[in-house]
Order: sequence, then structure tokens, then C-alpha cells
Amino acid sequence: MLDRIVRGWVHGGFLAGLLILTMMPLLGGSWTPALASTFLCLPIYMIHQFEEHDDDRFRRYANEFIGGGREVLSPWAVFLINIPGVWGVIAASTWLGARINVGLGLIAAYLVLVNAVSHIGSWIVLRRYNPGVITAAVLFLPMGSYTIWAIDREGGGTAAMHAIGLGSALAIHAAIIGYVASNRGRAREIADIRPS
Repeated sequence: MLDRIVRGWVHGGFLAGLLILTMMPLLGGSWTPALASTFLCLPIYMIHQFEEHDDDRFRRYANEFIGGGREVLSPWAVFLINIPGVWGVIAASTWLGARINVGLGLIAAYLVLVNAVSHIGSWIVLRRYNPGVITAAVLFLPMGSYTIWAIDREGGGTAAMHAIGLGSALAIHAAIIGYVASNRGRAREIADIRPS
């Protein structure tokens, strides 16, 4: 059963994202624009994840293009990256923004923007579609930019908060890249020691 959740999370996430969007006027009607936009990063990300991960698209793309046909991303890795690593981080950013300092919502905003830049940059450099690039361009760029603007407007966008937000997003993406690169190296070593 757990394996089915690990392999099928993206479908429930997509539907939950749509539901959250329809319920947002009730849930966040009294929130400030900064807090509401921080929270909205979650359902927007869930919709993006459907383009990215439906039919195991991104994992297959990474294993084929980065791993040269060897597994550099497992279903469990994709699950952990996206559930605690995205949903959990955006939820924590929203809670911290609501309870401690609205500027901590910048963690969610920059997570969205850094992901958009990585998708769009890859598309420009490689001149080929990568799973998630369309929603990254259409949804993430405006959502992340608006969230930063709203947080700055409410006085939460201090230099320290921007550094925390951007630093957190870059660290998360660097950890993912490091994990994939490490797996790529191990997969090559295994291939090199196998007898012909």
C-alpha cells in the first residue's frame, strides 16, 4: 500500500491542489496578501508537479538524460523530494510566516522561483522540453514574483529574510543536484566494474 502512495502521490496532489484553490476564498479570506500568496505557492506547486511527474515523466527524464539510462532517481527519492521537500517546506514557510515573521514566506516564494529558473534554464541551454517547464514558466514566475512583492510591501522583505528565503531554496536544489550527481557517479562505477 505504501508503495502505491509513493508511486501515485502526484495524482492526489493535483486534485488536492485544485480543491485548495477552490476553497482559498474561505480558508484565507482574512489573511494578508503576503500570507495568502505564500500559502498559494502550495497548490500552484501541486499543479506544476502533475505536469512534471505524471506518468513518472521527470524520473524517467532524469534517469535517461542525466543517468544515461541508469537510475539516478528512484520513486522513493522523488516522493521524499516532493512531499517533505516541497509540500513540507511550503507548509513550514506558511506557518513561520504567520506565526513568527511574514518574511519567512520568502522561503516558499524563492523555492518556486528557483525551480522555475532551473526548468527554464535547462530548456534554454538544452533546447528541449523538460517535464514541468510549461507550468514553471506560466505559474511559478508570476506566483513567486507576486509573493515576493506582497511580502516586501508588508515590510517582511528585509535583507536577512531574502537571504534566508533564497538560501533555503538554493540549498534544497543543491542537495537534490548533489544526490543525483552522487547516484550518477555510483551508477557509472557499477557499470565500469561489471564484466563485459
